[in-house]
Amino acid sequence: MTHDHDLVLRPTAAQTEAALNPPPGRNGGDLVVETLAGLGATTVFGLPGQHALGMFDALRRSDLRYIGLRVENNAGFAADAYGRITGEAAPLLLSTGPGALTSLAALQEARAASAPVLAISSQVPTAGLGGGRHGYLHELPDQAASFRGVVKSVHTVRTQSQIPSAIAEAWTSALTVPHGPVWVEIPQDVLLAETAVPVVTGGDTFPEELPPRPELTAVAADLLSRAERPAIIAGGGVVRADASKKLRQLAERLQAPVVTTFGGKGAFPWTHPLSLQSWLEDRHTTDFLEDADVLLVVGSGLGELSSNYHTFRPRGRVIQIEADLGKLESNHPALGIHADARLALQALLETVGERTDPGAPERVRAVLDKVRERIASQELTLEQDVLAAVRRALPPGAPSFWDMTILAYWAWSAFDAEAPNAMHSAQGAGGLGYGFPAALGAAVADPTHPVLAVSGDGGALYSIAELATARQYDLNVTWLIVDDGGYGILREYMTDAFGQPTATELTRPDYVALAESFGVPGVRTSPKTLEADLAKALAAPGPSVVVLPAVLRMFAPTHLD
Repeated sequence: MTHDHDLVLRPTAAQTEAALNPPPGRNGGDLVVETLAGLGATTVFGLPGQHALGMFDALRRSDLRYIGLRVENNAGFAADAYGRITGEAAPLLLSTGPGALTSLAALQEARAASAPVLAISSQVPTAGLGGGRHGYLHELPDQAASFRGVVKSVHTVRTQSQIPSAIAEAWTSALTVPHGPVWVEIPQDVLLAETAVPVVTGGDTFPEELPPRPELTAVAADLLSRAERPAIIAGGGVVRADASKKLRQLAERLQAPVVTTFGGKGAFPWTHPLSLQSWLEDRHTTDFLEDADVLLVVGSGLGELSSNYHTFRPRGRVIQIEADLGKLESNHPALGIHADARLALQALLETVGERTDPGAPERVRAVLDKVRERIASQELTLEQDVLAAVRRALPPGAPSFWDMTILAYWAWSAFDAEAPNAMHSAQGAGGLGYGFPAALGAAVADPTHPVLAVSGDGGALYSIAELATARQYDLNVTWLIVDDGGYGILREYMTDAFGQPTATELTRPDYVALAESFGVPGVRTSPKTLEADLAKALAAPGPSVVVLPAVLRMFAPTHLD
């Protein structure tokens, strides 16, 4: 009798030959790139450093495509976007100490957004592991400790034979829901030493699925089937799980209005009769959701932004489907279902009853009308016109990546992403500098569409060096820089709170001239010419910069009322 656990994969003749007669001159770095290739990686991002040279030299002997950025944090943002677009674990190769630490903000964003990034860093020589102070270049008492609170898992390699298994284990961790960044560190001497380990020829990993518990979906289905006023909040977990079609089927079967979080943009069609769009920072939407007798929350932890700054107080039953166990019922009591959004929605579709509610679309229209009236009363025509011009200029299917800037804050609530996984921003961790390097990573992942990046002038200065990367690899990214002479959103926050801003004004360069110095075409536009200039730039191959001098304002918040 043969059991599944008795089955062993037999090596092919080619694998046996490669194992018995490995090519000369291989080192630990070759084991890294061979393992990545065996796992299915085709592209790696990163920045070389002295301790990591063994990995980077091995790239020369591999078929992996290398995309080198100018700052480690930007390389992390590019890998984040590559992971979001492809759904694959994006390798990020870094050096020890300062190089590794510079990537922390990007890895925090990847963790918040569930983007699969496989960061592989060098370490000081093996003798320096364990906290001894040997005085090596880049030495930290415990480099891994700097990452444990940021990434999903940390893997320290001490010998060459550990490299394939450690990277495969990390790869599996990155792609197990909820997806996220992982950290592998390998000492310099392990990377540089010649290796007798055979060529890595296998690498299949099978991330475990996370199905819902059937007794919980049975209760959820019963609650939803009997609800009088059901509603749905769809978060980024729906997008990451590629569950948008299932969400729409369930919403239509229940006649349940749907609002998407800022991380869940595109999870539900913007113009659908049941779409409340993304107006979560609005009391009219909050009131509507509070009035639901059964509220289904899918792929969201109902954090600060998704709960109108924690002013949301549901009065009905809450059902929360969430793959991140730490987020389950962390903000509101609920029927908590720890599961992948796609599998949980499928289970509900198989068990939920059909509801008829001809009045649901009318209630949705009433909420959206109230939202529009509130915004219209604030004389924000410029801001709405600029956002509409960007939407019209962006071709169908083209993804967009937004930095932390006032226009992005508008986009969270008011921009039609038009498709799942098409609009991305740094709202997970909230760090500056995300938009442009992330757009570069997306252009690497899918060169068939132009990619739009949107930054303010403050955020643009975080990643301006990557104009060189865009030109070097001829990446099809158009960068819209809204130049208001400072940190615009902080200027507003401080003025509202203290009567005047401090430390928000910036001396900045001529962005058009600066772009052209990198060999990247640039144009200065205006609100009236923005649509035409942006459309022209997006239609032209290669990188480009469009600069819009404009001071935009935010709509008034409702959570302070």
